Amino acid sequence: MSLSILHTPSLYLRHFQLEDALNVQRLANNYNIAKNLATLPHPYLDGMAESWIESHESLRKAGTHHIWAITLNKKEGDKEFIGAIGLHDISAEHAAAELGYWLAEPHWGKGFASEAVPAVVRVGFQELPLERIFATPFVQNPASGRILQKSGFLKEGVLRRGFKRFDEFQDLIMYAALRDEWLALGL
Repeated sequence: MSLSILHTPSLYLRHFQLEDALNVQRLANNYNIAKNLATLPHPYLDGMAESWIESHESLRKAGTHHIWAITLNKKEGDKEFIGAIGLHDISAEHAAAELGYWLAEPHWGKGFASEAVPAVVRVGFQELPLERIFATPFVQNPASGRILQKSGFLKEGVLRRGFKRFDEFQDLIMYAALRDEWLALGL
């Protein structure tokens, strides 16, 4: 297992490259994606993708973030970029991290997030190693909650009006996976 490249039956997860910036901007500049994520800018302006990608190496070296490009696992050299996934705000002291991900809208409902999430969680629990990985999707995004539950996360509670996004308060659902429980699932 590698922190730089992950393979699943349908996906190839790798570090971002500056060449990905145009596709990141094109696919992420979608209100339907941004409204479900706490930090994705909208509109997604020129230069934002380059700045974000350039930040990855220093975050990785600091040990606070591991971010992968989600690409379709097609023939070598033809790996279509479809989204991003990462472990964020990694705390060595607490052995915990937040999981975040997004997919381009044309790829919703095809099982790709359900394939990517366990691959990244496995890295968090077997390679980093973390004790707890959590995610806090907005209540208005039940598909993300289903993906997390299918991936071995348990619902821990609701953070009522826990985040303000686009001038509206959003309820967040706290999901978490613990190392021993998750590894026992054999995902």
